[in-house]
Amino acid sequence: MLCDNCQENDAIVHLTRIINGKKEEIHLCEDCAKKSNKFKLDSFNNISFQSMLSAILNENDSSDSSFMNNNLNNNNCNSCGLNYSEFTKSGEFGCADCYLEFEDELETLFKRIHGNKRHTGKKPANIEAEKEFQAEIDHLKAEMESAVEDERFEDAAEIRDEIHEIKKSMEEDIDESKNI
Repeated sequence: MLCDNCQENDAIVHLTRIINGKKEEIHLCEDCAKKSNKFKLDSFNNISFQSMLSAILNENDSSDSSFMNNNLNNNNCNSCGLNYSEFTKSGEFGCADCYLEFEDELETLFKRIHGNKRHTGKKPANIEAEKEFQAEIDHLKAEMESAVEDERFEDAAEIRDEIHEIKKSMEEDIDESKNI
């Protein structure tokens, strides 16, 4: 993939921003990333997390940024005295209570970064297949119990073997998906 800026070199820095549900991707080569004002680089191989976080925190693309900037400068942690604007510069909290003190601001930040204020994680690709396998196994177990109650032991044994085959197939599918 070529650099979005110079269109000559391979892009090795990839930045994704989601603002108001709109996704923007920027792909830069080493030279253009060094020149970019989006984040400061200590050296290219040592990208400063604080500078990247600060760039995200200080973006003024949000419509409520003037309101936020006016109120955040006055908000201090009651335990350590850290100011939210100090956090945006350093990317580090002063104590564990800062998370609670800046909770509202962090929700806004997370929404800006992730597009949502709550992280839900990723679901395994094969979760639907696992649900189908499990539903079939549950159905067969009920049939097997019914066959045992009716003293149809040969039928129950066949059903048991079918359940084992389904479990084996399910394990193989899971192993294959891990290798992909």
